[in-house]
This record gives sequence, structure tokens and C-alpha cells, in this order.
Amino acid sequence: MTPGNTLKRFFIIATILLVVAQAKFCTPGAERKKFSDTDSLRNDSLRRADLIEIKKRGRLIAITDNSSTGYFVYKGEPMGYEYELLSLYAKHLGVDLEVRITNNMDIILDQLNDGEADIAAANLTITSERSSIVNFSRPLMQTKQVLVQRVPQKKRKKGTKQKEKKLIREPSELEGAEIHVRKASSFYTRLQHLSEESGVKIIITEVPGNFETEELIGKVANGEIDYTVADENVALVNQTYYDNIDVKTALSLPQKIAWAVRKNSRILLEDLNCWIEENERGPAFGYIYARHFVDRKMAAQRRSRTDRTGRDGNISVYDHAIQVYSKKLGWDWRLMASLICQESRFNPEARSWAGAYGLMQLIPATSARYGIDSLTATPVQSIEAGTRYLMSLERFWKQHVKDSSERIKFVLASYNVGPGHVIDARNLASAHHFDPEKWEGNVEYCLLQKSKPAWYRDKVVKYGYCRGKEPSSYVRQILSRYHHYRNVIPENPYAADVSAVLPVRN
Repeated sequence: MTPGNTLKRFFIIATILLVVAQAKFCTPGAERKKFSDTDSLRNDSLRRADLIEIKKRGRLIAITDNSSTGYFVYKGEPMGYEYELLSLYAKHLGVDLEVRITNNMDIILDQLNDGEADIAAANLTITSERSSIVNFSRPLMQTKQVLVQRVPQKKRKKGTKQKEKKLIREPSELEGAEIHVRKASSFYTRLQHLSEESGVKIIITEVPGNFETEELIGKVANGEIDYTVADENVALVNQTYYDNIDVKTALSLPQKIAWAVRKNSRILLEDLNCWIEENERGPAFGYIYARHFVDRKMAAQRRSRTDRTGRDGNISVYDHAIQVYSKKLGWDWRLMASLICQESRFNPEARSWAGAYGLMQLIPATSARYGIDSLTATPVQSIEAGTRYLMSLERFWKQHVKDSSERIKFVLASYNVGPGHVIDARNLASAHHFDPEKWEGNVEYCLLQKSKPAWYRDKVVKYGYCRGKEPSSYVRQILSRYHHYRNVIPENPYAADVSAVLPVRN
């Protein structure tokens, strides 16, 4: 760490301690209000939130876009250049990361200023217009804007020189060209300036803010539009998806890409800049950049629709059945999908060391209870049997846990480790003055303690030793993946046509 950064970090820490101390003297005896998902996001307190409030809240909220470079879900796991860097920064702060998706890139900075997030991270170019309403961090990278155009079909299999004849290579060749971009994007502004500078009339066609740059690139590749503009780093990644696009024509000099924070988030900005400066040349930053913008093989793998959860609303090939059965259970279908992903990664042939089989990894005895042979069951039958088992767990825990969101955690833990161990943990919670109807920090804590003799030999325990880390991690991973599925998959109505699946028997 450089001497300058040491002084900056000292100033940040001192400021946080001073403000916290002042808060304690101003409100003696008052408890800190815990931030929750039910809090309104559009209020003055969140619009004023800085690093101190983020630390108190225990959560960094970032807003980004669902794209192959920013944030996406691949084989059930969240990934993306922006997401992975944000995760590192949240870890540096010692807080959790919550990712929120913008459905309109034209208003992402407005959403930031309205308090919907602490940081906006979506391959944002630093411009003077944007800098007037937000502060940008130190640049994360530099990239130039390029024209995305389609390679003429008749020339694609011929030599490079033949291709070049029909492709635009100079701004002067853009006369009369119709280019589709979002109005609030830096691409729109650049095209306006380019038209003024060159005297060439460019037809700039605006598209709605809910269009991602990658969608427009796809439209070029599919012949729906002729041209769009993209940052070169994003364009090169998408060229691995579409071999009929050309992205060699630069329309700008290299421009700086950074994260944005509100103007009043001065301490956050200071800490963020120190963190970037200390790590930007380190191995972690380099690895994340390389795997998303340099490793073309990985980019090609991400193209797979069966592995990547995309904007088309699909998680797996079993979505229809999952939607039908989750409705019977009363769950969001994306939560059920997250459980199945955790159990089998949607592999109907999956088999565990304990003999559990199929999509929902039921042991033969459990499947047989519902009249199904787990070894020969179809994927839909596996989902049916798993749903009926979940329904039985739901009925049991409904008698003991009133809050439905808390009850889901008890059901998930029971599905993983068996209800007996969770009942033991609940009894331990009651005996040791924890809340038996709360999971985090209460029943979950007691379940974690069941690997210790002093706890699993307690007189209220009937099922003995339990390696509690597994069900604890199981619940957290399913709920975390569910959060990411909710980010990238719309809340589709449940499937109305049930003819393709078996009826659920109570």
C-alpha cells in the first residue's frame, strides 16, 4: 500500500468512527434500525447512504445489466465481469453483495440517484454529461466504440480482401447508414458528434432503454437491422457467438469504463478508488478480465442456451413441469428450479453416493412412498415425487413456523438432511433461549452445533450427531441462486396447460 493510500484509508476509517460515535451520542439508548427488503428504496435515507450506512446495513447493493459480460447465471452460478469484481469489493468491505438488475439502461443512473443501489456497474463509459450527475470511480479499463455490421453472405467464404469491399471502414462511408442505438447511451452521443465532425448524414434510430447492446448485436447478426455500435470489449465477446458480424471499424478513441456512485457518496468513492488502485494490476483483476474478455473458448461455452439462464425466460428444459408442480406447492417456480439445480444440475441421470437418484435426488424409499421407482422414473415423475415430499414437509412445518418465508428455510433444510435433525435443532433452540421459529442465527446456529458432543448429547436431541454445515450451506446456496434467478428470469405466470405432466396426488 502506498503512503498516499495509507493516509486516504486512515481518513476514511476515522470519518466512519466519528460519524458512528456522533450517532451514538445523539440517540442514546436507541437501537440501530436493521435494513430489510421491505424498506422503501426511494427515500431520503437511502439516497443519502454512504459507506457508513452500507457497513451498518451489512450489504452492498449494486445495479447492473443482465449480459454475457456484466452479470449472468451459468449452470446455476452467478458470473460476469462486473459481478465478480463487485463480489471482491464487497468482500473487501466485509459485507454481503446484493445485485439488482435494471430493466432500462437509459435510467440506470437515475435509479442509482434514487437510492435503488449504492453502485452502478454496467460497462459505463465516463462522459462529461454523466459526470455532471454522478461520480465515477477510477477507470477499470479502456475500450473504444466500434461499428457492428454484418459480413455480406456471398463474400463470407472468400478471402479477407473480398470481404473488405462491402464493409464500412471509414466514418465517411456512413453516409445514409441507419444505426440503431439507445438514446441515453454514449453511442448515441458519439454518433451525433461523428456526424457533425465529418459532415456525413448518419440516420440514428433510437431504440427503447430496455434493449441491451447484446440484443442489438444479435439483431445485426440475424439481419433485422444493419448496424449498431458497441464497446469493443463487448463486441469481441459477442463475435464468438455470431461468426457473421464484423467489429473492426473504430468510431472513437479509447474511452474509460468505470463504476458510478452518487455525488454524496464521497467516503464510498474514496474507499473504492483506493481499492481499485491497490488491486487493478493484481492477479485477481487480471484473471477476471481475461476470463470474460480474452478467453474466447469460455465465451463460446457461455453461448449454450441449456447452460446459460437467459432473457428468454428459460432456466432448464423442465421449466414447464416445474411451473405446474411448484404452483401446487405454493412456491415461486424459480425457487423450485434452484432446488433442482442444487440437487442434480438438471441431470435426470444424476446419482449420489447415498443412492439418491434423478432430478430431485430422492432415495428409493422416499420415491416408493409415492408409488414411483426412482431408478426408472421419468424426469416429470421425479419432479412429481419430489414435490409431494416437499408438500409433506410444508404441512409439517406449517404447524410450527408461522412465517412462510422462514418456513421455506426449514423445509429446504429438512429436504437436505431429514426433518429429524431440524426438529432436534428447533428443540435445542427452545432449550437454549433462541427463537425456534427463526432460521438464521437461531435454529440454523443450533443445527451447526449438532456436530459437537455437548450439543448432540443434549437430552432434547433424538437423532444424534449431524454435520450441520451441509444443510446450512444448502439453504443459503438455494436461496442465493433463487435471488439470481429472480434477477434474470421474469416472473412468468404458471403454466396453464397441464396435459404434458402428471397430476399431483396429495
